[in-house]
Amino acid sequence: MSRRLADTTWTELEGPLTLVVPVGSVEQHGPHLPLDTDVRVAVAVAARGSAGHDGIVVAPPMAFGASGEHAGFPGTLSIGHEALRLLLIELGRSAASWAERILFVNGHGGNLPTLADAVQQLRAEGRNAAWFGCAIRGGDAHAGRTETSMMLALDANRVRRDAAAAGNTAPLPELMPLLRSGGTLAASPNGVLGDPAGASADEGEAMLAELAGRLRERLGRWAPDRIGHLA
Repeated sequence: MSRRLADTTWTELEGPLTLVVPVGSVEQHGPHLPLDTDVRVAVAVAARGSAGHDGIVVAPPMAFGASGEHAGFPGTLSIGHEALRLLLIELGRSAASWAERILFVNGHGGNLPTLADAVQQLRAEGRNAAWFGCAIRGGDAHAGRTETSMMLALDANRVRRDAAAAGNTAPLPELMPLLRSGGTLAASPNGVLGDPAGASADEGEAMLAELAGRLRERLGRWAPDRIGHLA
C-alpha cells in the first residue's frame, strides 16, 4: 500500500521524503467514460508505483489541467496552460520546503508541455522535481480501447458500455493539424479518438501494471533527464 498524504499528520512526516502528486484533468471522454478518467488513471498509477518504497507519500490529485482542446463538450473544465504552470510551480515550491523530492505523475497528455516547463523551472531554482507520464506504448489517443480498458479495470461500473462507439481512428500525427485548428470536436463529434471495441478489464489491468512497474523502477533510480522526465 502507498502512503497517502491526506491520511497523515504533520508530526508523522519525518526523514527524507518524496512527494508524488497525481495530475489529471476533468474533460470529456466520449459518451461512455467519466469526465475524471485522467485523474483516476494518474491516482492509480501513482499509488501502485509508489507502493513498497519507503519515504514516499502520495498527495491528493490535482484534478484540473489544460484541456482547451476539449472545449465545446459539456463537462470539460480547463484552467489553461498559464494557470496550470503557476499552480505546478507554486505547489512544487511549497512541497520543497519539507520534501526532498517532488514527482508529478501525469494522466493527461495535454498537460505535458506545461508540466515539463514547470518542472524545469523548479529544477532551475534548485528543487529536485521530476515528472512521469502515464502513456501506453502503442495506445490510441483518447477514450478508445486504451483508456476504456484501464477504466474497466479501475471501476467497471463507471463505464457506459452501451454508449461506447468508435470515433476518429486516424493516427494521431494525421489528426494533429485538425486538432490544433479546431480541437477534438472538429476531429470527432463524439469526442473519441480511437475505438473502444475490444476493451477489457484484463487488458486494462495489464496496462496499469506496466505503468506502475515503470514508475516503481524509475523511482528507485531517480534519474530525471534534461527536461525533468523521470527516465
